[in-house]
Amino acid sequence: MPGSVTIGHHLENPAMVEHADAERMALLLDELGHLLAVQGPNRLSDEQVSALLGGAEEGRTELAQWCRERAAQLHDRL
Repeated sequence: MPGSVTIGHHLENPAMVEHADAERMALLLDELGHLLAVQGPNRLSDEQVSALLGGAEEGRTELAQWCRERAAQLHDRL
């Protein structure tokens, strides 16, 4: 039975996430990466991306890649 997933680059300050929450987070990050990269009406607007990036105007591609990489890491640990 799955328990929890540890998230962190350093062992001093890891975050523990319940298995079900980690699965949900991975799916959310996958979908966010998709909505950042996809063309068409479902694509996140530039204003939405800017809000996610704290006001930065560029970085859609980098954020999409980051989301997908973090999702893959979570899937690997599940």
